[in-house]
Amino acid sequence: MIVIYTTYPNKDEARKVSEALIDARLVACANILAGHESLYRWDGKVQNETEVAVIYKTRDELFPEVEKIIKSLHSYDVPCVVAWEASRGHEPFLQWVHEETGAL
Repeated sequence: MIVIYTTYPNKDEARKVSEALIDARLVACANILAGHESLYRWDGKVQNETEVAVIYKTRDELFPEVEKIIKSLHSYDVPCVVAWEASRGHEPFLQWVHEETGAL
């Protein structure tokens, strides 16, 4: 299992992309987190924006397709899409993720 972290400009976009990923069975679930302050440099200037973070759970081999969908539906030119392996976890939960991201 992997965990994917991404951010969106608002909750509506986060929900739209998350629903598309779940409907396609590419992620088992999406945790849409409350708006938070993001500070970063873009176009040579420090930006201060409110963003919505989302944490997805899926299988490692599905990352390329998840990334493709996120990039195609995301409004940012360069969206944050990063993943890390969940090397340990509650076995029934890991099994659920595997089952929910399987073929229809």
